[in-house]
Amino acid sequence: MRTAYLGTSEFAAAVLRRLADSPHRPALVVTPPDRRRGRGRRAQPPPAAAAAVELGIELAQAEDVNEPATRERIEAAAPDGVAVCAFGQLIREPLLSSRTILNVHPSLLPRWRGAAPIERAIMAGDEVTGVCVMRLTAGLDSGPVALREEVPIAPDDDYGSLAERLAAAGGELLVCAFDLLEAGELSFAPQDDDAATYAEKVEPAERRLDPARPAAELARKVRALTPHVGAYLELADGGRLGVKRATALDAGPGEGEVAAADGALLVGCAEGALRLEAVQPPGGRPMPADAYLRGHPLPSLA
Repeated sequence: MRTAYLGTSEFAAAVLRRLADSPHRPALVVTPPDRRRGRGRRAQPPPAAAAAVELGIELAQAEDVNEPATRERIEAAAPDGVAVCAFGQLIREPLLSSRTILNVHPSLLPRWRGAAPIERAIMAGDEVTGVCVMRLTAGLDSGPVALREEVPIAPDDDYGSLAERLAAAGGELLVCAFDLLEAGELSFAPQDDDAATYAEKVEPAERRLDPARPAAELARKVRALTPHVGAYLELADGGRLGVKRATALDAGPGEGEVAAADGALLVGCAEGALRLEAVQPPGGRPMPADAYLRGHPLPSLA
């Protein structure tokens, strides 16, 4: 089946690579324009754009996929079906109804509709999540679902490890969905809107680890925001101690107090203690906690 692909993120790039290795290799990939990122503020392409170039697929980059010039590029590619994955732009009419558009979403819909389904599943302590392929509609991830696959969340999964497995599952499901669509056998089932939960975008303030919260909750937040966003503890001097790996303990120092034990930093919380195993000092690089302790005094929290 001749296809076009709309995506942006690393997750979308991984799904694109699987689709490109199938009989449904996209004739066109659409992504947002390059953005300035990093300390040097150099313009960098979205991961899906870099993957398209690497794969030798025609690429269109647009601020708004609905603008006439971009719609014309899609029409010129003459796709029989379109796939959307972690794209980040609202698709409106007339593009929305121009052909069948399949959306790859990393959750078990209707749970965790929205922008941050992987992060929210980890934060909530879910033991299982998954991937769905649904038909794109005007609502927020509310379209009917064609295929789904469950993916367990391991106790030590962070965003990076879980997203990698979900992207692999999503790529396989998308290829299967196009196989069925081409054969005229793809069917859809409506979602139960009453059971929907929403995965709101992770706001900057959520990155802060608050010792007034339970340690288990903070450990899940660290996992959910690693390695792409990052969680931190606010220091008394106004700096931030990045937390790259942490586990929850049943007991430790008093709330807001910091102690050292067995090569790790212990932060007392409202319930239990957070054991910091890998950290990033202000202006420094990530390092194991024991290396941090060899070169720094115990930090004081704000």
